[in-house]
Amino acid sequence: MKPMTRTLALWATLAAGLVFAQASMARELPDFTELVEEAAPGVVNISTTRMTEDRGIPFGAFGGQDVPEIFRHFFGDRIPMPPGGGGHTEERQSLGSGFVIDADGYIMTNAHVVAGADEIMVRLNDRRDLKAELVGADEKTDVAVLKVDADDLPTLQLGDSDGLKVGEWVAAIGSPFGFDHSVTAGIISAINRTLPRDAYVPFIQTDVAINPGNSGGPLFNLDGEVIGINSQIFTRSGGFMGLSFAIPINVAMDVANQLRDTGHVSRGWLGVMIQPVSRDLAESFGMDQPEGALIADVDPDGPAARDGIQAGDIILEVNGERVESSDKLPRLIGRVSPDSDVEMKLLRNGEEQTITVTVSDWPEDLAGNSNGSSGSGDSPTRLGVAVQALSDSEAAQMGVDTGVRIVDIDPRGLAAAAGMRPGDVLVSIDHQSVESARQLSSLVSDLPTDRAVPVRLYRDGRSLFIALRLGSDSE
Repeated sequence: MKPMTRTLALWATLAAGLVFAQASMARELPDFTELVEEAAPGVVNISTTRMTEDRGIPFGAFGGQDVPEIFRHFFGDRIPMPPGGGGHTEERQSLGSGFVIDADGYIMTNAHVVAGADEIMVRLNDRRDLKAELVGADEKTDVAVLKVDADDLPTLQLGDSDGLKVGEWVAAIGSPFGFDHSVTAGIISAINRTLPRDAYVPFIQTDVAINPGNSGGPLFNLDGEVIGINSQIFTRSGGFMGLSFAIPINVAMDVANQLRDTGHVSRGWLGVMIQPVSRDLAESFGMDQPEGALIADVDPDGPAARDGIQAGDIILEVNGERVESSDKLPRLIGRVSPDSDVEMKLLRNGEEQTITVTVSDWPEDLAGNSNGSSGSGDSPTRLGVAVQALSDSEAAQMGVDTGVRIVDIDPRGLAAAAGMRPGDVLVSIDHQSVESARQLSSLVSDLPTDRAVPVRLYRDGRSLFIALRLGSDSE
């Protein structure tokens, strides 16, 4: 074979291999065209109008006269009007997404999309604009249900969000920046994600491009089933940065069904304050590894106190389901119907116990022996703190029977290293109640030096635990 012929044959072989590789990759990548064709009719655009009163007058209303900079420093570009002094009403609009869950006109979206709205309009896929009524909204899960006067609407097929796996392909349809029925795709990058102020939602984290206007829209799996509601993004710029969060559809539908049936959501309530179990705390409680939810404080009027839960208990299981971390406990209890019994396995004083608690309904108004001496007591120098006893009224206000207040602390001492602060109230050390400054000194002198011990504090209106470790040479 001639050299030129061999070269052409080689290039032909390489080209054929490249085409084959591209064809193989194309077969492996998902095709969302059929999904979009079937699902798009059930996705809607939501616009809201809210009337707000603007009680300021623009500086330009004064005929362009020069206004001293001091006024702009305090008031910006508008001078506020005093009460009864006039002002005018402004119309503010916002956009979001939603999807049909019932052919009779029920639509699901985010609670924050319709919060404070005076008027809600829904635009269907066929371009009809319908006025919507708010059936109900639940801020804790960010789920809202709307109703429009229509029937035979196209509905979406709902999936099962409990079986999701990281790495699955997913797609979103919504109205980012008002562009109706925009489609973006990606994968699930994490599940059971807990976000600040959202204790009841185990979020689905994805890398699907979500932007303002996508909120309330559906998240689909490859079967075209809705497995979540797009709710939040993590951003430092105001736009998509690769982290999006969706409410699992199983959680959302439980809320939606309650909103449709009763107009509000009932969820179980224990009446406890919890905190994570760190590695040092786990050691101090005699655990092999950090897990569970540590009870930092107990509402004396709540169901947990009534049925025997104590501060210092570590909840390990609820109805047989393991509590791997503290953020899982609110979700497990929240989905329990009020007045139902839950069986809880817990660790108390190094031993596992099982306690049955009858949970109550979440209270509507819930957002979230001293000797009387007021002088300083003995200074437990081993800790590096100076303390004073609590008065009876202080103890009653905090809901504690014993404790001493830290009035001074050595910034280089063991207490400071463990995280104690001036103003903290020491309630117990190594499960022993602190009744006085003198008794605290005795407790500290008997503490072990080969392991961390739990310390219960009262700080800024709440109870918490920290781990304290004494060095063998600490004196």
